[in-house]
Amino acid sequence: MKKKLITITAALALGLVSPALAETTLEKVKERGRLICGSSQGTPGFGAPDDKGYWRGLDVETCRAVAVAVLDDKDAVDFVPLSGQQRIPALQTGEIDMLPRTLTWTLQRDANGINLTTPNYFEYTGFMMPKKLGITKVEDMSGASVCVQTGSTTEVVVNDVSTKNNLGLKPVVFDNTTAARQAFFSGRCDALITDAGALASVRATMADNPDNYIIFPATKYMDALTPAVRHGDDQWLDIVNWSIQALIAAEAFGLTQKNIDSFKKSDDPRIRRFLGTDPGNGQALGLSDDFAYRIVKALGNYGEMFERNVGKESPLKLTRGRNALFTDGGLMFPLAFQ
Repeated sequence: MKKKLITITAALALGLVSPALAETTLEKVKERGRLICGSSQGTPGFGAPDDKGYWRGLDVETCRAVAVAVLDDKDAVDFVPLSGQQRIPALQTGEIDMLPRTLTWTLQRDANGINLTTPNYFEYTGFMMPKKLGITKVEDMSGASVCVQTGSTTEVVVNDVSTKNNLGLKPVVFDNTTAARQAFFSGRCDALITDAGALASVRATMADNPDNYIIFPATKYMDALTPAVRHGDDQWLDIVNWSIQALIAAEAFGLTQKNIDSFKKSDDPRIRRFLGTDPGNGQALGLSDDFAYRIVKALGNYGEMFERNVGKESPLKLTRGRNALFTDGGLMFPLAFQ
């Protein structure tokens, strides 16, 4: 311990480490008693406050899972709404501890001050357009204007699609999602671009008549939408990774919010390690050994989270698709709790 303190002090003296970074994220969160998460500016199903001001959504509950792991309280979280331009700088500077909102995993982002963790949603980028325009695929969008949020990967997608198909698309750029969506529904743009799940949310919650709009893929590529943490704190990266993995593994094990207690006497070694009955996993992360058990007890497994926020139990009614477990043809694959 003495050697570590001397090393940090020397680094501070040389200006190599800022005082804020001398303390780990886990230490700061525990000292504060609150986890601070970036959030969208309002995408029901993924991240938005309800009519009582309580934040709900798939991304929101991903953050709550980490709060349970660290603070044993899913409500010990503050959510900070951020625009596309604000979200990554807020994470890099320490304004937030975690960015759980829909952030596409790209090389440039991964290499420039943030670490992407475990994807919590797989989706394609899509266009939404009024059905009355009679356009059902990208190749027919010649000359169309597109509402797009700056600071997002969709700016790149619009240019790529336009160039590849010689479409002459006309981006209309806004600095936040709310403005882009409102402009689209007011008729300022022919199309709105973002990930298809968010488009489904927008259509269900903002359109006067959702049946008047069509959503179709912008490209053939699938994106990994992934919570992020900042570079430089491997322990925090591990904690966030394994908190998300706990949700996926629980579904693979058949553990739910209601039945998990019945597995406490399981003779399956993997389940015993997962629940913390056999010690070691939590200690490796700097958490209690039952962190995964507590997450599932508080929130359920990934499938339960999906269904109530964006799936059949939600207004969005999205199918699992690529967000199903790998055993069901999806991309959700649990890592080994050992």
